[in-house]
Amino acid sequence: MIWESWSEFFAMGGYGVYVWGSYIVTFACVIGEVLLISNRRRTLDKHYGLIHDSNKKETDNETTS
Repeated sequence: MIWESWSEFFAMGGYGVYVWGSYIVTFACVIGEVLLISNRRRTLDKHYGLIHDSNKKETDNETTS
């Protein structure tokens, strides 16, 4: 397709709302997924760090006793 102007490009022959709306929804989902994954990773890192610290303290206590 050849468009005469930018407004015709964004209109997409009358389907611009559906085309650009689907792009917006897709990008929002991808960004949301990345944010959720990074949040989950930080939570797991913190949780495993606490477990590691508690296990280290237990082994230190056992060796000094």
